[in-house]
Amino acid sequence: MNLDLDLENLCQSCVQIAESAGEIILEIYHGDFDIQSKQDNTPLTTADMAAHFHIVKALEELTPNIPILSEEAADIPFSIRQTWQTYWLVDPLDGTREFIKGNGEFSVNIALIHQHKSILGVISAPVGKQTYFAFNGHGAYKQTPDTTAKKILCRKADDKNLLIAGSRSHHSDKLKLFLSNLNNPEVISMGSSLKSCLVAEGSADIYPRLGLTSEWDTAAAHCIVEEAGGQITKTNMQPLLYNTKESLLNPDFFVFGLSDLNWQDFL
Repeated sequence: MNLDLDLENLCQSCVQIAESAGEIILEIYHGDFDIQSKQDNTPLTTADMAAHFHIVKALEELTPNIPILSEEAADIPFSIRQTWQTYWLVDPLDGTREFIKGNGEFSVNIALIHQHKSILGVISAPVGKQTYFAFNGHGAYKQTPDTTAKKILCRKADDKNLLIAGSRSHHSDKLKLFLSNLNNPEVISMGSSLKSCLVAEGSADIYPRLGLTSEWDTAAAHCIVEEAGGQITKTNMQPLLYNTKESLLNPDFFVFGLSDLNWQDFL
C-alpha cells in the first residue's frame, strides 16, 4: 500500500472529531428535534445534519486534498468517485431509528478508504461514551472516559455456544432461516454498527446482515474488526469492497471473529 499519510495522527484526530460530533448529537437527543423522511423512506433528523456539517468541516480542515463521501451528501456520481484512490466515508449518525426511539444505540462512524479497502475506522457511541478505533496494521482499541485505550480482540467461536449479534430494527426471513440452522444460538440485539463492535471486542461471534445497508454502514467497522482479528465478507465469504460501482448499497454480508466454521453453509 503506497500511501503517504500519518494514519496514527489521522486516527487520533478522527477520534476527537467523532466524539465532538457525538456531543452535538447528544444536545439534540436530550431536547426537541425534527424528523423528516428521505427519498428512500429512511428517517433524517436535525442531529444527522448537525453531525454531518461538523464532521465534514473538520475533515476538510484536517485533509483538504482528500474527498469526503457522507451519507447526508451521497449524490456524487460514480464517474467522479471512481477516480478517487483515497477518500473519507462517513455516517454522521448511524442508527437514526434507535436515536428516534431513545434507546441510545447509535454511533458516529468515520472511515478512510484507500483502493477500495478500509484502512482507518472510528466508531463513537455518544450515550455510552465508548469509542472504538483502528488503523491499518496497528490493532483495534476501545476507550471510555475513565480508562486509557485498551486493545480488543475477536474471540474464537464455539459452535455449541454461539453468540449472534442481530439488528434491533431489522429482522428478515433470511436471518431467521440462518439462525434456525445454527446450534441453539443466543442472539444479542443491538442498533447501528455497534453490532460489529461486539464482534471486534469478543462479545459476539458473528453479525450476519442479510438485508439492506450502505457502504457507510460498514466502512468504519471494517477496519476495526479486521484489526481485532476478524473479517467482514460477503455471504459467499469473498471480500467486501468499497466504491467499485454506481450503487452505494452493500450486498448481504457477515461480520465474524475467529472461527473454523464456514458461515455460508448455514444460509
